This record gives sequence, structure tokens and C-alpha cells, in this order.
Amino acid sequence: MRNSFLISLLCASLLLGAAAAVHADDGGSIEGVVRDAQGGVVVAADVTLRTAQQAVVATTQTDAQGRFKFADVARGSYLLVVAAPGLAERRVAVEAGARAVEVTLSVGAMHQEVTVTSTPGRIESTQGAAQSVVVIGADELERRAKSVVAQVAEGSPGLNLQRTSPTISGIVVRGLTGNKVNVFVDGVRFSSSAARGGINTFLNLIDPTSLESVEVLRGPSSAQYGSDALGGSVQFVTRAPQLSAGAPVFHARSSTFFNSADAGYGTNLTASYAAKKFGVTANVAGRRANGLLVGQGRDSHAAVTRFFGLPSTVLVDGRLPGTSFTQYGGMFRVNWTPVAGTSITANYLRGQQDGGRRYDQLLGGDGNLVADLRNLMNDLFYVRFDRSRAGWLDDLVFTYSFNMQREERVNQGGNGNPNGAITHERERMRAHGVSGMAMKQWDSRWSSMFGAEFYHERIGAPAFAFNPVSSTITLTRPRVPNNARFKSGGMYVQNILEVVPRKLRLVANVRYSAASYRARAADSPLVGGLPLWPDDSLRASAWTGRVGVSYTPVEQFTLAANISRGFRAPHMTDLGTLGLTGSGFEVAARDIAGLNGTVGSTADSSAISTGAPVTQVQPETNWSYELSARVRHRRFESDLAFFINDIHDNITKQSLILPPGAVGISLGGQTITSQNANGVVFVAATTSPVLVRTNFDNARIWGVEHDMEVQLAAAWSLRSVFTYARARDTRTGLPPNIEGGTPASDGWLKLRYAPPSQRFWVEPYLHAANRQTRLSSLDLSDRRTGAERSRGNIANFFNRGARVRGMIGPGLDTVFGTADDVLLATGETLLQVQDRVLGTGVNSAPMNLAIPGYITFNVRGGFRLGEHHDVTVDFENIGDRNYRGISWGVDAPGRGVTLRYTARF
Repeated sequence: MRNSFLISLLCASLLLGAAAAVHADDGGSIEGVVRDAQGGVVVAADVTLRTAQQAVVATTQTDAQGRFKFADVARGSYLLVVAAPGLAERRVAVEAGARAVEVTLSVGAMHQEVTVTSTPGRIESTQGAAQSVVVIGADELERRAKSVVAQVAEGSPGLNLQRTSPTISGIVVRGLTGNKVNVFVDGVRFSSSAARGGINTFLNLIDPTSLESVEVLRGPSSAQYGSDALGGSVQFVTRAPQLSAGAPVFHARSSTFFNSADAGYGTNLTASYAAKKFGVTANVAGRRANGLLVGQGRDSHAAVTRFFGLPSTVLVDGRLPGTSFTQYGGMFRVNWTPVAGTSITANYLRGQQDGGRRYDQLLGGDGNLVADLRNLMNDLFYVRFDRSRAGWLDDLVFTYSFNMQREERVNQGGNGNPNGAITHERERMRAHGVSGMAMKQWDSRWSSMFGAEFYHERIGAPAFAFNPVSSTITLTRPRVPNNARFKSGGMYVQNILEVVPRKLRLVANVRYSAASYRARAADSPLVGGLPLWPDDSLRASAWTGRVGVSYTPVEQFTLAANISRGFRAPHMTDLGTLGLTGSGFEVAARDIAGLNGTVGSTADSSAISTGAPVTQVQPETNWSYELSARVRHRRFESDLAFFINDIHDNITKQSLILPPGAVGISLGGQTITSQNANGVVFVAATTSPVLVRTNFDNARIWGVEHDMEVQLAAAWSLRSVFTYARARDTRTGLPPNIEGGTPASDGWLKLRYAPPSQRFWVEPYLHAANRQTRLSSLDLSDRRTGAERSRGNIANFFNRGARVRGMIGPGLDTVFGTADDVLLATGETLLQVQDRVLGTGVNSAPMNLAIPGYITFNVRGGFRLGEHHDVTVDFENIGDRNYRGISWGVDAPGRGVTLRYTARF
């Protein structure tokens, strides 16, 4: 019914557009004038014209009157990039044949006003976009991403940072993250079907110094960008090569930083060469983090706190062990314009992290001895052909991409069991992609775009276990089946109609998406005469769409509404995961066939059987509704958005229930060590129950987002950012088991002093988050959030991890007066510790029932030395507050300062 409604609206837009298409001219010119903040003209400013795919169309310079002109430009929208020495770069959306534009440059960086991804193939102002979008420019990106690129999420409406470990993070968009938010680099899909549910393992391998902007579409964008965009879409835009209007030009930029919170340091060098038809941009970067110092010097989720109720300082005083890492990488991008109207772009990005660890599985949570993240690598390459005026089409684009993501996870479980098997899981994902799109501007009021894409993914995932006692190696079931394949693709059409020019715009998108998965038992080694996994396959498809409208009754005010339908095909991770993940130990439906397993009512140890058998998961879908109001005035800007996101057939993790007598059964090489009275089972690898993925519930997420800036005086401005999201299971009203959880309401307040005629700025800012009491059963059992513990877990850590670390020794049982091992810090026996931590007679309980709220005070600023040198300083968490967000595996940095020096040549 709703699909028919979307298709009908699309057809209606086509008919309206056809009625509006009275004539079609061949193109037009783009011209204007460049001025400084005082109104004077800027001479010899570099002016570049780009397409939505960031291909350079032409480059020129302003004349003695500050004017520029691009003649005979093909119809469509373009990005105008204007730069001049000593002034901040400015970006403006322009249309061929439209009226002349006036561009004002200032010393300080301005907020980004243009989006190149909200409506594919089109460049438009953020004010006029039908769907809410966050655009983060290069300067702000560099200030936020002090350690990893995911930190760009902090400080923007609708976004939150998720940080499982110092190396692995995610960007939360309207309460969703991981595989419910897809990621693109220059329009090429970066996400893969092996993505985990609550994080993005390879996201931080994108070095922030290789980027010129990050755009985040808030709300479902499956109609534009395919499967997985239930919460939104993260778009990374890399630094584009320039062309020269005259003689060849060479530029270079270097930036070096030091961050005291993790004793981190790093540097990068970006170099570019521009000729009339050829441009190159290259970037190399490296950074090192040397151990994190958290607020108040204590770890809120330390294993000794979780299992013994003791402060982390009894074992670790200072920087957290297992939080250091090294990262390096770079980018090499080429743009060639052999003839007018034709552009060929090639880009290669490389990222690697060494020495990373899952701190939340070590002293930061489970107390294990080994939890390594080895050789995280990403290699992304694409080549793109862009031709304007291709026959009757205005623009034709083809892209081929290859993306390879590699990792090795090494774990030893049992809460620090030195004799436990050490598992090695290596993964190498190879993804080939092809896409094409064609654009047609029928007339000044109506444009269309048609496109298709296809991605073929295959994963190599050998796995083995090393026995440290016998020094033997055994082949084991990998996290996902070795040589599993995943294919996905889609076809789509987009129409944009200016119903009333510059006042009322209608956007309609429709897409058909399909995906298939296959794993074969024939690709498995035989262990004991049997394959490690069975044959498995799934096919899924769906229609998605969106209809958006923006109404601008006066130039400074816009109202927008957007209705969209999202779709997420089950991934390799959903269909084939068996092994240790961030939430615990998971099994797939096919791996427990014949065991009569059922789905538990919750994701913790209190679960009871729902009676529903464990079956293969099916696609998730959602419908989202958004209303927004935007004001742009010379001294006042405001964006207010309200949204509702209804998720159907939500794929969640629930406890696995097995019939009595399951102890001793092997699940992917892990033996079931215990089973409670309700049938919930446990293995030694983790303290949480064994989990299974299932389409368990329907969820509704609704929220409010606000971003406002007021120019108080010529040198003073005030900005506030607020995000609120609330999620509930539509059947029970309880928080749904969505991986990553729902962040608490969050706000930022920034007061900026930047004299127009000076070259420095200062900005005190405050960050506050409310207490989050709405935690799901998955959150409560997660070691990173609720940190559930049981008597068995406490005993394991007491006899294993704590003993190995010298915390347990001989003593006297004060109750019975007999010799017994005791916790040396308190003199307590195991039973006494269990009773104190859990309560007498209590078998298990979470450590935290809520995430505390917090407020941090911070100050940052910068100054420019001449035209080519900049220094920025950022004092963070001045009060040394200890805090963390939901599903964070490590606390936030404590009091610290970041220094950065940038030079341009």
C-alpha cells in the first residue's frame, strides 16, 4: 500500500515536470563577484567549478574588479569553490544560467552551507534540502578528530560518537549505528556485508587529513544509497585535485599535533599539483596513541570494579594498559580532463592500524589476558568517468571500485584463564563494485536522474585455536563462513521539480534493491569428518522511496518535510556469525539446527523462552517522517527538526534457550559450560549468555534536533546544539534491543570571540548529556554498558585473571577460621566477595542500571601567523570528569590539551 503511494507520487512528479518542460536550452554561464568581509573586491582569487561527483569542470581567477565567469556550462547544479591567500575557503551551490552570485570571503572559517550528497547528482544549499543533513568542513573536521575520524560526530545535531575501543568506533545517527548506517567515500560504498551490528570496524582507517568534508544524512536514505541506511548515511568526501587556469601550480600543507590525554602525536603532509588539464593530490599521515588517561584516573567499568567492587586504581594507576595503537595511511587522487566536458578521476586510499586491543575484553571489562586487533587494513580504489553533454543527457557517470578490508582478532577468554585456547580469526573482505548514473535537466524547473549499482563481496575467513598447554593447533569455526559471498545491487530514479522557482521544490526517489548470500559447506575444512558450517543462502529484495518537499516563502526561511522508506538486507554478520562479538558470544540459526533452540524473551540471563524457534533472519524495513524549519539571517541561524522512525522486523540479539542437558555441547568450538533453570546457556569465552539474532520486534524512535547560532556582536557569536532521541518497543513500551543502544539527550553550548580584523579566535564550550535510564536487556548484559556479572563470572576472575595478576593469595577464612585463598586487597574469600558484590542469594545482576549524566567544560582557540601558518589549542574536560557514552568500551579522555601547528606552502 505504501509502496504504491510512493510510486504514484513519483509518477505525479514526472507528469508535473513534463507539463513544466516548455523548452530546453543547451546550457548557460556561471558568473559573479568575490568580495571580502569589508565589501572590497578580491583580486586573483582562485575560483573552481565542480560537479556533484567532485570532478573539476573548470578553473579561473577573479579579475581586477573581483569578477569571474564560466561560459557555456552544461545545464545542472555545480559547486563553486572560492579561495584566496589569507582568507578562508568558501563553497556555494550554483546553477548554470542563473543570476550572478556574490561570494564573500572572511578570515575565519564559515559554516558549510552546501551539500553534495543529500540529493544524489545535485548540489544544493543545506537550507533548501528536503532532508536534514550535517556538513562538517575541513577546518572543523580537523579540530574534532583529535584521535580518530569518528570523533567528527561530536558537536552536530542528530549525531553521537560510539567508541568500543580506542581504535574502533561508530557514528550514531538518530539513535542507530553500525550496520543500520551505511558509509560511502566519494559516492563509493565503504560499508561491507561483514560489518558488525553496533560498530564499524574499519571506519577509523579513513584518515581525517585526507578529507575535505564529511556529510551525514539524518534519517533513512535507502532510496538514495541502498540497503542499510535505516538511520542515515555517512558520506566522506576526499580532497579533490584542482586545475590551473594558467601555469602549473604546486601547493603543500603540513599539520602536526600533540594530544596529552593519550600522549598521542602525529603529522601529515598533503601535496597537490595543478595544470590546465591534469591535477594530483596526495596525502600521507601517521599518528601514535600511547595510552589513555581517563577522567579522575579511574576506569568505571574495570574488571576489578565489575567483579570485585574495587576501584580500578588497585590494579592500574595512570594510563590504561591496552589502549595504545599506531595508525598510518594516505591518499593519492588524480583528476584528468582530456577534453572539455570529460573528466576521469582515480583515487586510492590506504589505512592501517597496528597494536590495537579490545580494552573492554581485557582489564576494562572481562578481565581476559588476550584481546588483540591485529593488522586492521583497508585499501579502497575507484576510477570514475564523467561526461557532460553525452548525447541527449546532461551528464553521464560510470564508476568501478575495489575495496579490501583485513583484520585478525586474537582472543583468550575465561575471564583471564591462562590455559584457555587462544583463538585466531583472520578476515579478508574483497568487494568489487560498478555503478552508473545519468542526469537530465529537462528545463530550468525539472531534472531527473537514473542509476544502477552492483557490488560483489567475498570473504576469506580462516580460523584456528592454539592450546597454550599442549601447544597444539585446531581448526575452528570462523566468525563468518570462509569464502562466503554476498551480492547486492539496485536500480533507482530521482526527480526534482521546482514547482515554484526558488520557493517550492519537490523531490521524489524510488529504488529497487536486491541482495543474496551464500555459504557452502564444501568450502569448510573437515574436522572430525564433518564440515564446520552447513550450506546456507538467502535472497532478499525491496522497494524503497522517499518524497520530500521544501518551501521557502521568503529567502531567509524554509519549511521542509520528508517521508522515506528504508531497507536493510541481512548481512553475512546477521546470517553467519558464530563467535565472540561486542555483545557476547553469538550463534547463527543454521549452526544450531537440530538442537531445538528457541528465542529468549530478553538478551540477559533472566530470559525465558518465547516459544519461537530460531530461524533464519529476514530483512528489516522502516518508515520515517520528518518535519523541519530553517532560518538563515545575517545575525541568526536556526535549524529545528522533528522525526519519527518506525522500524519493522528489527533484527536484534536475544538469549538462546536450549532444552535441559545442554552443558557439554559444542557451539563452534566453544563448549557450553553452564545452563540456568530457564535454559539460558553460557560458554567460557564471555560472561554474557549465548545470543542469537532474530527478527524479534518492531521499534519506534522519535526525537528532536536543534542547531542555532546568534551573532551577538561583530566579534561575538553563540551557538547551541541539542539532540534528543527516545526508542521503545511498540509492543511492550520497553527499550528495544537495538545494538549500540540509544544515546541520552545531548547538548553543546559554544561562545566564540573572533574579531573580524584580527587573526585569532577563542571559543569556550560546554558539553552536557543527560542520565540515560532507558537501557534494554541487551544494554544491561553488555560489558560496555550494564556490565552484568554472575557468581560464576566472579569465581572465574577470582581464580584466573585476578590470580594471574597477583591479586589472590593465601589467607584465613574469617567465618570458619580455616585457611583459604583471599582477595589480598580486602582479605575476603570468594564467597564473601560474591555476597558483597551481588548480595546474599543473588546469582547475577548488572553493575549499572543507568549511564550517569555529565557536563564538561572546555576552551579552544587559534591564531594565524602570517598567511601560511596556524596554531590551534584545545583544553578539554578541564574539570577532569569521568564519563562514557552508551556501548562505549572505554571511558572518555580526562583533562587534556591538544596542540596543532599547520603550515601551507
